[in-house]
Amino acid sequence: MTHVAVIGAGRMGRGITLTYIYAGISVKLIDIKDRNESERMVLSDAVAQELSADLKFLASQSLIPEEEIDSILSLYNLSFIEEISSIHDCEVIYDAVPEVLDVKQATFDKVCCHASDSATIASTTSTFLVTDLADFVTHPERFLNAHWLNPAHLMPLVEVSISETTSSSVVERFVESLENIGKKPVICNASPGYIVPRIQAIAMNEAARLVEEGVATAEEVDKAILYGFGMRFSVLGMLEFIDWGGGDILYYASQYLTEQAGSRYEVPDVVRQNMELGKNGLRDGMGFFDYRSIDVDAYRNRRLSDFVHALQQRDLLPVHRKADN
Repeated sequence: MTHVAVIGAGRMGRGITLTYIYAGISVKLIDIKDRNESERMVLSDAVAQELSADLKFLASQSLIPEEEIDSILSLYNLSFIEEISSIHDCEVIYDAVPEVLDVKQATFDKVCCHASDSATIASTTSTFLVTDLADFVTHPERFLNAHWLNPAHLMPLVEVSISETTSSSVVERFVESLENIGKKPVICNASPGYIVPRIQAIAMNEAARLVEEGVATAEEVDKAILYGFGMRFSVLGMLEFIDWGGGDILYYASQYLTEQAGSRYEVPDVVRQNMELGKNGLRDGMGFFDYRSIDVDAYRNRRLSDFVHALQQRDLLPVHRKADN
């Protein structure tokens, strides 16, 4: 990939731009708002200052030499809507315009007038489903949603949401292109909230509810998240964690919490069905994942080693002192 276009010069558009130029790929960043010359100069300065500041931070973390910043910045070009024809040679075109359906439609109309028929068009929307927007795009088989998490240039994950009309070859190429710039894409079907926001919303609301109910202070809740919940899930996936502990353990814990705290803790059918089939996780050889053909002891040791390294990075390893004799 040599050319990417990002339509929309807001926070997400700038983050995606930074990601690509950091990876050595040219970006055409196009602002769609109606601005006078003075406003355009203000925007240009703001974008340049933000990208420069982010790169200086990366340099301060020894991720790049500071002398490379100017050459990285030279890889993006900010232009305005009347120059949208410049996207004709771009292999991937991102929509990062405001979450207003009419604005999206008008943007896609302009994009499709000038984009190559082979270009992949990806919306970064967190509001609309890929199925809501595909009709706005010519050749909808090349359209998908790409949900980046903030800060876009640092977060590895990109959630790629597809529809029944999205071409499998387009998905394959797009996923490969993301992996080539260091991202970790996941594919999901059209569903409100994708994957992370759905899980995140439940967890955040429950954390707020703990404070609301007087169970603990905000400080104590966040301490529990940082040193418990967060540390475990930095090395284990959530479904993988269910398999480690046992799906039946989750089932019975969920029953108790449902009785005590409400229906939001009701266990999903898949957990119940796995338990009935004797697929409780590691100890049964099967759960959400199949462990029958792997060396389970070696797998456990790899994950625990990852956990030790994560604790070491945060200076959280257990204290060891020699006993006095």
